[in-house]
Amino acid sequence: MLLRLLGRLDEAIEVANEAVRQARFTGDREQLLGARVRRAQVLQYQGKTDEAIVELTGCVDEARGREWTALEAFAIQNRGKVWFDTGEFENALADMTAAVFLREKLGASPAEIQAALTAVAVVQAALDAQRAAAPASGGEGDTDRA
Repeated sequence: MLLRLLGRLDEAIEVANEAVRQARFTGDREQLLGARVRRAQVLQYQGKTDEAIVELTGCVDEARGREWTALEAFAIQNRGKVWFDTGEFENALADMTAAVFLREKLGASPAEIQAALTAVAVVQAALDAQRAAAPASGGEGDTDRA
């Protein structure tokens, strides 16, 4: 995170890749999954959103399959952030909402739940603005008919 804040994303991806390699070496699947989510965050910051979505989707699927609810919530919320950055607000809303439910299932603190609900509200507002700005469909081309 510090490298990202310093704008040193090339170094950040090297560190993230090394963390994934080391987690693979230890054989700890949970640790590996967490490292993969953090690497996907770096990919997002590098603007490699397609790669980040693919990585995070794999992380969500694996966490769900192994019933690692905390990691699933972490991965799905991060995927929602990537969707948000790409303007895919409906996908972002679905992921952010799912993250709220997962955090509630985990018995997260009220502050964590409130932060997740705030993210949902921000995405909903962006989606509403996007929908309001979209041109009405169906009326195009009808003006030439007499």
